[in-house]
Amino acid sequence: MRLGAKQLRVKQPTKEEIAKIGRNPIYIILEDVLDTYNTGSIFRLADAVSAQKLFLCGETETPPNPKILKASIGTYRWVPWEHQENALKAIQTLRQKLPNIQILAIEQSKKSIPYLRYKPQFPLALVVGNETTGVSKEVLQTADYILEIPMWGVNKSLNVMVSLAIVLFKIMEPSNTSKVSQV
Repeated sequence: MRLGAKQLRVKQPTKEEIAKIGRNPIYIILEDVLDTYNTGSIFRLADAVSAQKLFLCGETETPPNPKILKASIGTYRWVPWEHQENALKAIQTLRQKLPNIQILAIEQSKKSIPYLRYKPQFPLALVVGNETTGVSKEVLQTADYILEIPMWGVNKSLNVMVSLAIVLFKIMEPSNTSKVSQV
């Protein structure tokens, strides 16, 4: 099923329709993402890669916030999501369910590696942080890898949604996903 923006804004999916969606073993964790446009857009990204689940943590707003609803164009109805007290709790929840999950933080750090060098191992979770302060030190210490997008201009960072999109679509390249089994 492929729906356009106009259809997504009004269509209420049934449980059966949601259950039929083949999900990839990818989880997305938003840590204190404050811009509701980013959150809504990340729902669209999660749908685009058919992620298993989106975790909205800490101060991240949740649906039915009207700005999230508008930016998501209705994908918030199709993407499984839950709110967690903080990103560490979301990571703990995932590691209890999937002990072999890799936790990847998208952040600039002395311990980061260029995102192009990372070889995906599924299942995995991508963590993005607050638009001003980034991913917390506690989450960076917990992450298996910290992935960084190189910056060549005067601006030192990209928008959180844009950064997530770049890394997600690199991970979703056919050479990476040909061996993925549904989890």
